[in-house]
This record gives sequence, C-alpha cells and structure tokens, in this order.
Amino acid sequence: MPIFLTIALAVALMVVLLRRKTAIGPSILAAGLLIWLFESREATSLIEALRITVTSPRSWDLLGALYFVVCLEIELRKSETLKGMVRYVLGILPSKKIAMAAMPAFLGLLPSIGGARFSAPIVAEIAQGEAIDNNRLAGINFWFRHIFEFASPIIPGMILACAITKISVADLILHLLWASVLSFALGWSFLMTGFKTSKRHEVNEEKGSALDFWVAILPIVAVFALMIFAKTSAAVSMGIVAVVMVPVLALLGRKVGLKDIFWGACEKSLFRDVGCILLFIGILHSTGVLEAIVLAFESAPIPTPAVIAGIAFAVGMLTGMSQGHVAIVMPMVAAVSSGDLNLAGVALVFGVGGQMLTPTHVCLMVTIDYFKSDFFKTLLPCVLAEILLLTTFSVVTYLTWP
Repeated sequence: MPIFLTIALAVALMVVLLRRKTAIGPSILAAGLLIWLFESREATSLIEALRITVTSPRSWDLLGALYFVVCLEIELRKSETLKGMVRYVLGILPSKKIAMAAMPAFLGLLPSIGGARFSAPIVAEIAQGEAIDNNRLAGINFWFRHIFEFASPIIPGMILACAITKISVADLILHLLWASVLSFALGWSFLMTGFKTSKRHEVNEEKGSALDFWVAILPIVAVFALMIFAKTSAAVSMGIVAVVMVPVLALLGRKVGLKDIFWGACEKSLFRDVGCILLFIGILHSTGVLEAIVLAFESAPIPTPAVIAGIAFAVGMLTGMSQGHVAIVMPMVAAVSSGDLNLAGVALVFGVGGQMLTPTHVCLMVTIDYFKSDFFKTLLPCVLAEILLLTTFSVVTYLTWP
C-alpha cells in the first residue's frame, strides 16, 4: 500500500477515536498499530518497537523529567508560591492578557522536556476569575510556549540544525526572527481576542511578593543551568531541583508534605499517554515508515525546497519533536547545499509546523491533560494560525529566494 495512504488511514483512525473521546495516548497507539498492520504485520517489528522504546535513554529522560516537573508544580502550588508569583507578575505587566501570553513564552525560552506542564498552572492562575474556557487557555499555553522556536539559541532543534548544516546559530536566528514575531502576532489574533479581562487596578489589590516570583522562576533557571553547564539530563536536573526545593520551602515557612509531592505526581493518565506516544514513535522506526516517507518525497518530480518542506512537515507531525525532523531532514539540506540559510529555514519552519499540528507533541498532550480540554477545540485556532504562518513564510521565501 502507498505510504501516504497508510498514513492517511492511520490519521483518520486517530481522529475517529479522538472524536469518540478516547484518550490521546491510546488513540495514537491504535494509529501506530494500524500502520504496523499495513506496513509489516510481523511480530518481530512490534517487539523491536517495544525494545526501542524501553531501551532509549530519551524515553526515560522524558518520563523522569515529566514526573519531576509535576513534583515541582505541586510544591509551588501547595506552598502558594505560584499564586504569589502570579500576583507579582500582574503587578508589573499592564494586563492579564499580556501576562497569559508572556509567561509561557518566557518559560519556552528555557527549554525543558515537559515544560508546558509547568507553564499550564501559571496560565490557569492568571486566568482565575475570568470567563475564559479551558480550550482557549490550553491553546494559549501551547501556542505561546513555542513562539521562540525560530529565535532562541538554546532550543535543542536549533542547535542540532546549525551543527549539521554548518550555519551559525546567529545567522539562522536573524534569518528566521521575523517568523517568531509573526507567530506571536498570529497567536494573539486567534487566541487572545474575543474576550475581556479585568482591568489592571482590579486584579492587583494584593501587591504580591518579589520573593514568590524568584522562588518560582529560579528552579527553572537552575534546571537550565544544570543541563547546559553541568551536562546533566533533563530528568536528573529536574529531580535535583525538585528535591532541593523541599528544604528550601520548609526554610521559608512553606512546607509541603513529601507524600503530597512525590505520590501526588504519579498521574497515571499522563504517563500512560506519554508511554503510548513513545511506543508509536518506536513503531514508526521499526516498520521503516519514516524512511519510506523520505524515499517517496525524494522520488517525486517536485522542486528541492518543496521536497525538504514536505519531509520536514511529515516527520514533524509523526514524531512531534524537533530533534526528530532535524535529525532526518537537516543532513539532506547539508548534502544538497551546506550552509544554505534559505533551505535550512524551510526545513526548520515546516518541521516545527508539523510539530504544532499533531497529538504526538508531548507539550500539546500534557497541556490538554492539565486543562481537561477538548483536543479539537484546543487545536483548531493553532491550526488556523499555523496555516497562515506557513503560507506567509512560503510566499516570502519564494519571493526572496536568490
């Protein structure tokens, strides 16, 4: 069966299951099993997919990081540090809308696996008392967390892309900076309009404490520092910070029970869904689907930039992670034209575009899980914004291609 027909049927199955309110993880895994049925049907490929999932350091790093992110969120929420931090932020920003967009965007500058699970309660706290439904709040948290994918020098996908293509990080950022500005503008247009929030003087009767702000923000900065400078994994970094925060909060008179933290972080549905996503990605590798997609695009009679864009978008959708499409597509960019800013830009923007439209994206999954929002209603404004972003980028790139 043609590979794109297989993918289309798998996506259709996923959509049907999601429409019937099946959980995201099992829906994705069912789509993966359908792909296996059409492309392999051999038990050995399923066993290989399971082996890839279980033995991959990234799997355990992701699960561990998510667990400790939830631990940290519980610590900050139950100690009321999160609430105090939000009051402080609302005291220095002119409106709740700006705060709702700014906090996930700021935290997105400090890349951490599962970080959307940390910014979600902040968005929820800022929106408390306002008539904003959870579908919109989930969309705000998800979209604005990723507006700097094209403009941050510490995003893993950006670093890996530049290393492979031999392009300086600064050059690629300058080339794509306008895309991040456009991403913010589109997100604001689709997600931050159509509702009103309390005026500034009505929401800031309590001044809030600068201490709360720093107690909430410094743990994320510490995680970033450990990952960048000490070279520890995301799970280890988050674990160290979550454990250290226990005595820190106790010294500040904000003690939180150990059982509340470490047992309360065992969110079964969250880890079930993440496990299903990881196994789905393992199936894509063991059945050779990703390689088949690349070959199908390469053999198509279309221009090279369109081939690169198509592969990046497809792999981004299937894997839901920047390292996935970068690792597959950027070597092709380097082989075709090493150092080509335009081609590298196409690969990165379309790869991220695929990431932003798929339930395999862990940030989307954990955001929907936190807000208990509807998958389709959460994703619809993001889809519309992403279509406009990719269309505008394509037109500008075509008109300015040397």
